[in-house]
Amino acid sequence: MKKHIVCFGDSNAHGYCADPADTVSGSPDRFGEDERWTCLLQKALKEDYLVLEEGLSGRTTVFVDPLHEAMDGLSYITPCLLSHEPVSLAIIMLGTNDTKDRFGASPACISIGMERLVRKAMNTDCWLIKPNVLVVAPPPIGPEMTRTAVAETMGTHCPEKSKELARYYKASAAANGWHFWNAASCEFNTVDYMHLSRKGHRQLAEALSQLIPTLLK
Repeated sequence: MKKHIVCFGDSNAHGYCADPADTVSGSPDRFGEDERWTCLLQKALKEDYLVLEEGLSGRTTVFVDPLHEAMDGLSYITPCLLSHEPVSLAIIMLGTNDTKDRFGASPACISIGMERLVRKAMNTDCWLIKPNVLVVAPPPIGPEMTRTAVAETMGTHCPEKSKELARYYKASAAANGWHFWNAASCEFNTVDYMHLSRKGHRQLAEALSQLIPTLLK
């Protein structure tokens, strides 16, 4: 059986494209299958792996969004993992949406939310051998975001909070024995400064394709 890898995230796992000029298809909504990091990861890992896309735009770790339904990862992680069992690895890349001003959460609180989410994932009876989670800190939101229309709903404190997430996530992962990787080197677009560019998707896929085999020995 192939090794099942669940990619659990937000719009950057779904492949939201903020700049139609940056995608071959010209789609205003989503990068194509030849561009999304999840699909590129599948191609890089080849036939021994099954990479499963579980990205939802707006998803948070644990925070219930008063404006949009079903956005908290905590309430969905269990059925998600069970639907893909047996799971060899869950990649969780969340936190960008948690920085929204309407949640009023500090980086430390967002990290606690990630801890709750990972613990629930690890306690789900879905694993092929043993619980195996890779926490990925998303690239920090660019400060230029505050000058875009996105700031009207995201708020103006997001960039400053997002740049602290990697530090908290890394410490939490080390304390609990989870895998960690920082995606700060992956490129964001210059439209909203918070979504991966086509190059950023490629960079993330390349990095994870090198890391993942070391986590599944």
